[in-house]
Amino acid sequence: MPHLAQISIFPIKSLDGVRVQAATVLKSGALKGDREFVIIDTQGNFVNGKRNANVHRLRSTFDLVARTVSLRVEGTSETETFHLEGDRAALETWLSEYFGFPVQLLQNLEMGFPDDTLSPGPTVISTATLQTVADWFPGLSLEDTRRRFRTNLEIADTEPFWEDRLFDEVDSPLPFQIGAVQLEGINPCQRCVVITRDALTGQTYPGFQKIFTSRRKETLPAWTNPTRFNHFYRLAVNTVIPPSQAGKVVKTGDSVL
Repeated sequence: MPHLAQISIFPIKSLDGVRVQAATVLKSGALKGDREFVIIDTQGNFVNGKRNANVHRLRSTFDLVARTVSLRVEGTSETETFHLEGDRAALETWLSEYFGFPVQLLQNLEMGFPDDTLSPGPTVISTATLQTVADWFPGLSLEDTRRRFRTNLEIADTEPFWEDRLFDEVDSPLPFQIGAVQLEGINPCQRCVVITRDALTGQTYPGFQKIFTSRRKETLPAWTNPTRFNHFYRLAVNTVIPPSQAGKVVKTGDSVL
């Protein structure tokens, strides 16, 4: 029986994630605390891995109860800890000095800052898929692919690309359930330059996008709707969660139906 093996949330968009045992669904369909904050520049642009590879070298550790983040630069030991609300100005100063230009931290308690605002629900992938993708690239481990793809919900006890069952035709959301929570699969997630880089150093894996696209096309399973692939640089599933599910909780170990 497929079941929810891991839940990851990313309190500050583009920084390191936190594995949790349970997550609450917001009215927007997002998971509480996921991408709750985002770093922006003075023009209002997101400071993320797509635009600035220096994001990858930032290590962040969160205490979700104490509402703190501890930051350090990869390869160094010096760590600074900030309260996400009480130390906002000091946190923004630290980040501005790291990036070399002024930045601010914005907060959205209702939906966070998802890449796809039309599908703000958690992204879904299977452990078997992540392992298969790791096997395409010598030197990459399962944990490496987890860090690169930054998916919220990881499903175990499935075959590779099982999650491709969770979407159908355009404008035809496909309902499924994790524990007590009803979700709707929308589409295979379009990837960006971030997955081509080592999540800790920012170093690019030679030929990553070409290799990934070729292997994804070759291994597309029979149960996948091929019309949803205008290109094969897609992995994991974007979802929405109806407002009726607000307040419900997904937990590791939950069955997937």
